[in-house]
Amino acid sequence: MKLYMASPSNDSTAPVSEFLLICFSNFQGWQHWLSLPLSLLFLLAMGANAILLITIWLEACLHQPLYYLLSLLSLLDIMLCLTVIPKVLAIFWFDLRSISFPACFLQMFIMNSFLTMESCTFMVMAYDRYVAICHPLRYPSIITDKFVARAVVFVIARNAFVSLPVPMLSARLRYCAGNAIKNCICTNLSVSRLSCDDITFNQLYQFVAGWTLLGSDLILIFISYSFILKVVLRIKAEGAVTKALSTCGSHFILILFFSTVLLVLVITNLARKRIPPDIPILLNILHHLIPPALNPIVYGVRTKEIKQGIQNLLRRFVGVGRFRSTFGVVNEK
Repeated sequence: MKLYMASPSNDSTAPVSEFLLICFSNFQGWQHWLSLPLSLLFLLAMGANAILLITIWLEACLHQPLYYLLSLLSLLDIMLCLTVIPKVLAIFWFDLRSISFPACFLQMFIMNSFLTMESCTFMVMAYDRYVAICHPLRYPSIITDKFVARAVVFVIARNAFVSLPVPMLSARLRYCAGNAIKNCICTNLSVSRLSCDDITFNQLYQFVAGWTLLGSDLILIFISYSFILKVVLRIKAEGAVTKALSTCGSHFILILFFSTVLLVLVITNLARKRIPPDIPILLNILHHLIPPALNPIVYGVRTKEIKQGIQNLLRRFVGVGRFRSTFGVVNEK
């Protein structure tokens, strides 16, 4: 598919093959300084999620539906980070602003679909906690490995299918207002603004599809926790309330991180005319870094089984290191 951009000299159209990402047009001198904390957050997100995945994979006691769902969340976080942050850092460090049309629309698809996949995963995890607390005796028969497999297929299929038209609609537009995207990321709004076609349907579809998916997930999460709170308040056994709430605490904190950052991003976009245009861009980048960096840490700190699994993992690496060191000394002798 050929996309076109108007030439500067006349109204004719000429095919173009790439976009240019213009990050922080008003504060470009800050980019090198900003790249340091972003790099550290990126390494933290990659490392923490990798450790969590390896721990769940190696520890047999963590081969349970809840931790399988947590693994899915970590995989989605890793993919989102890898889709966005390396390109942002390449712009900051090496001024590599160009991005091909296919890569731009692929990034757009991954961001739109994986964001809603995360929301849907939180919803499934909320249902898992609802069954665990409200129907504990039926939990083993309801939340099974087969249930998790079906949930994963549903999470991926629903959100990928609904999000696919967003980049497809953008790719079909006729671009004639330049190819410089005033963003660090190929968001649908930033890209479609460069088109000389009517983009009303494009924007309307993303708005309706995105908020239908995110909204339905948040409503179901709210309903699940309403039932959980109702059951917990009826528990009269000493310490039972604290134990019940502790099983939901980590999950609730993750939802809070996800929802808060997303809400701030939405508010800043709505108030775009009242705030510097670089603020929403920065918040959009942080939304792809902060939740992925904090999610595994929260579960690692608050969940006894995961904490123990990470400690076992570290002991294995320390043990292997000591063995190799000792073996090397013996060989020298």
